[in-house]
Amino acid sequence: MTGRRDDLATALFSELLIADQMARNRLSRVLPRGMELSHFGVLNLLARAQGERTPAQLARAFHVTRGAMSNTLAKLEWAGYVHIRPDWDDARRKCVAISPAGLRARDEAIGALVPLIGQTVDTVGAERVRHTLPVLRALRAALEAD
Repeated sequence: MTGRRDDLATALFSELLIADQMARNRLSRVLPRGMELSHFGVLNLLARAQGERTPAQLARAFHVTRGAMSNTLAKLEWAGYVHIRPDWDDARRKCVAISPAGLRARDEAIGALVPLIGQTVDTVGAERVRHTLPVLRALRAALEAD
């Protein structure tokens, strides 16, 4: 029985990794000039959160190191997409908010991504996608628990 389970696990992760790589490649090609997927992810989170986050909170949200997040935030700040300010209550911390230019860039990226993702949904079938989402969410939750 373990062999079948291991084969299933291997097939599942192989498909997920291949789909992830292919999706990242396709999505990267339609993002606005100079924007990386990591930039879009941060801008999207900040836009949806409608408030400030600390670099540490962002690093945890994306499961990256603080150094990696600091690098991404520096690029976003340089591009004018985020505002970074000291935390008035704790000078050791910083607060990050999306700027109006960042919100426009995020909206432009979504405008480019949605048609591409919509084509994929059309190809796979909306009903199949709807049934797959709970499985993917459960898989993500199980992986986050580790």
